[in-house]
Amino acid sequence: MGRYVLRRLLQLIPVFFGTTLLIYWLVWSVPGDPFAGKCGERPCPDSFVQSMTEKYHLDDPLPVQYFFYMSHLLRGDFGTTFGGREISDIIVQAYPNTLKLAMVALLIEGVIGLTAGVITGLRRGGFVDNLVLVSTLFLVAIPVFVAGFLLQYLFGVRWGIVNPTVSNPPAFSELILPGFVLASGSMAYVARLTRTSIAENQRSDYVRTAIAKGLPQRRVVGVHLLRNSLIPVVTFLGTDLGALMGGAIVTEGIFSINGIGREVFRAIVTKEGATVVGIVVVLVLVYLLMNLLVDLLYAALDPRIRYE
Repeated sequence: MGRYVLRRLLQLIPVFFGTTLLIYWLVWSVPGDPFAGKCGERPCPDSFVQSMTEKYHLDDPLPVQYFFYMSHLLRGDFGTTFGGREISDIIVQAYPNTLKLAMVALLIEGVIGLTAGVITGLRRGGFVDNLVLVSTLFLVAIPVFVAGFLLQYLFGVRWGIVNPTVSNPPAFSELILPGFVLASGSMAYVARLTRTSIAENQRSDYVRTAIAKGLPQRRVVGVHLLRNSLIPVVTFLGTDLGALMGGAIVTEGIFSINGIGREVFRAIVTKEGATVVGIVVVLVLVYLLMNLLVDLLYAALDPRIRYE
């Protein structure tokens, strides 16, 4: 187990550097003047442009720029914006809000999606099954910004059940509606994935054997059927946490949540390449670590899986 974890951690190193190099290249290859609008309506003074060019090594080839950036990043220095603000401060202030939102969305996605998937997997073809299938199709088809504005208007403005916008820092109770909006599409996939997995495993020999031994249905479903059916669902949920954090731009904009989505959007509009790269690098780390965690959970769900 220890050797497996060490080997997986070593495998993450080239993936991390390859991914961050690609992101760095994409961000700094965007055409346009990176200093446009940084000094108000007037063009920036030549001295400012020269100092910023030297500071970010913009005159050097891309590999050299990336080398200097990573050498600072590995020492915990994310750099500063063109205005002099520490990017690490932006990350520290914005990430907890986005992480809260992603965790609420993941919880909603897991609870509702799994429950709906188990019920429909065990009772296929009935009224509830058809209702869930139609509902999940609707959730997948409707864009996030449409669902966000509609639910914000109904629950926040029309009926006054919740606040239309979220305070800073947000309480978990305020994030239920934005979390539902963010999780809506993935929740539908979790329900359908669980339904299919349950339906397939119901015909497995170990389930038939458990039923033939006279075990109660609750034990057959909870211990034998559900445990083995959760492997593909756990894979999806594990990788989806990173996707939820990265895809929160629209949801955070609608509900005025001060998270990384708004910061990334603001940095892209103002061409703050260092800010975009710094935030996305942390997202890459979240993705990689969640994938490792998912792989380790496989053995807990299926004892037949051994790490060598």
